[in-house]
Amino acid sequence: MAGLRTRRRYGWVAAAILVATVLVETAPLAHADEAERIAQLSATLGDGHSERERIAAVTALAKLGDAALRPLVNALRDGSPSVRGIAAAGLGKLGHRAALPALRQAQADADVVVQKRAAEAIVQICAANNLPPEGPATATVGAKVVKPGFGNQPRAVAPRPDLYVVIKSSSDDSPGKHDKKARQVHAEVLRDAMSTELAGASLVTLTAADAKKYGLDPRQLDLSIVGLDVRQDGAFIEVEAQVRLAISNDAGKMLSFVSGGAKVQVPRRGYNAGYLPQLRRDAVENAVRGLFSKMMDQLRRSLTS
Repeated sequence: MAGLRTRRRYGWVAAAILVATVLVETAPLAHADEAERIAQLSATLGDGHSERERIAAVTALAKLGDAALRPLVNALRDGSPSVRGIAAAGLGKLGHRAALPALRQAQADADVVVQKRAAEAIVQICAANNLPPEGPATATVGAKVVKPGFGNQPRAVAPRPDLYVVIKSSSDDSPGKHDKKARQVHAEVLRDAMSTELAGASLVTLTAADAKKYGLDPRQLDLSIVGLDVRQDGAFIEVEAQVRLAISNDAGKMLSFVSGGAKVQVPRRGYNAGYLPQLRRDAVENAVRGLFSKMMDQLRRSLTS
C-alpha cells in the first residue's frame, strides 16, 4: 500500500507502456452481490483513480461474465492502453456481438497492442456468433435484421488451446547483495507475473488435463532475473530489472532464449527506502510484460521446429 500511495503522490515513470491480457471464463448472470461488485469496479474505472487501480478493476470485471459487458466496453475509452487492452481481451472471451462496434473502433487505437487485442476479440466474437470474421455491423436472424446492441443474442465460447506452457523454474540470479529471502521473493514475483500473462494469453493453457485432451506437447520455461539494479539518475531513483528465460521441450532440449528489461523511477526528493521492494516488483513485472510478445512468438515457432 505504501507503494500505491507513493505512485499517486509522485507519479512513477515506467520505461514503456505495456499491456496485459486476462483469461476470462464464461460466468452466469450476475446475482445481487455480483451486481454490486460490478458497480464498485465500474466506479473504480472513473476519474480520480490511479492506473494501477483501474487495471485491477478491469481485470476483475473481465472475469465476471455477462453483466460486465457495459463497463468493459466503456473501458475501451480509458486513458491507459493497459486498461484498454485488458478490456478488449475480456470482451473477446465474453463473446457478445454487441461489443463488435466498439472493438472495430478500437482497431484504430493509438496503441498497437490494443489494436491487436481488439482484432483478436473480433475474431473470437464472430466465431462465437457464426458471423464472418470481418462481418458487417448488422446480422440477420431468420428474416429479421438485428443491429448489434446489449442483450442481442450474446454467446460465449471457450476457445480450443493450441499451446501448453509449464513454468519449470524461477530464480533471482542477479548480481548484488540480496539475501536468500529477498531473492526468493523476487523469484516468486517473476513466476507470478509470467503466470498472470500466460493465463491471459489467447489459446494458451497451463493445465495438464487440457493438454492431454487436445494432444498438446508441453513447452517449459526456466525464468531468471539476471539484473536488478538501483541507481540515481538525476532527480530520480531508478530500478532496472533484466529478465531472461529459456524455452525447452518436455525432453529437456533447449529450443530458444528470450530476454528483456524495464525501468521504473520515483523522484529522489522525498524518496524512502521502504518504497524499494515495490519498485523492484514493478520493474520485474514490467520486464515480463515487455518480453511477453517476443516469448509467445518463440513458443509458437517452436511447435513447428
